[in-house]
Amino acid sequence: MHDVTPQARAWQQYLLDWQQQRCDEAVADIFGYYAVQVGWPALQALRCNRMPRRWLAAQEADLTCENQSCQAPAQAQLVCHPEALPFAEASIDLLVLPHTLERCQSPHAAVREVARVLVPEGRVLIFGLNRWSVWGAQHGLERPAQLNAARGLSYWRLRDWLQLLDLEVLAVDFGCHAPALETALWQQRWAWLDALGQRAWPVLGGAYCVLAVKKVPGMRLLGPAWRRQTLAGAAAAAAAQKNVGKQIE
Repeated sequence: MHDVTPQARAWQQYLLDWQQQRCDEAVADIFGYYAVQVGWPALQALRCNRMPRRWLAAQEADLTCENQSCQAPAQAQLVCHPEALPFAEASIDLLVLPHTLERCQSPHAAVREVARVLVPEGRVLIFGLNRWSVWGAQHGLERPAQLNAARGLSYWRLRDWLQLLDLEVLAVDFGCHAPALETALWQQRWAWLDALGQRAWPVLGGAYCVLAVKKVPGMRLLGPAWRRQTLAGAAAAAAAQKNVGKQIE
């Protein structure tokens, strides 16, 4: 498993490990043809998925910029904005967004793009930081640059957006109940809070995982009764006229 950065903080690796486990479990039984991970290449989101076409799309926050030139991560196949995904409508079977919404300029526009590119019954897996948590309070004081729970997208707001776009939430999981610490030793010493937090205050975890499916309402057109009677009468009249013609001949 890759580290978040060469000098990854302990809480970032702790977060990555939790998300990798949830991701492996969630995508293993999702089938289709095309799967895309948008953002945060440190997470190998599609390694347990069996679709024949799997891509990693880097976003602007993943680029390394030096001397007025930017370079994408080596494992990324393309670079795009989550608010304008370069895919046709109803063409993707699975999308994974690890911290993609909270690191783009317009998360609501990005969710609309998700609804546009997913096929009917397509899945989207979204990871985010929970601002209503211990991490949210810590990051409000520390103000880390990349991943900041204090600026995270609330799960309740995300759920409302998904429902408005006919994306039905299938499963939600909260994790990372231990404080966000800098050293691995202290992070491990507080690991016992995970089991306690899952039982006592699950929605206050530092991170959340949401699995949703695109629902398209089905419709069956019903013809009025008078139309069926008219068609039946016209068919009978045509048959009678054909029989009269044969008798005349």
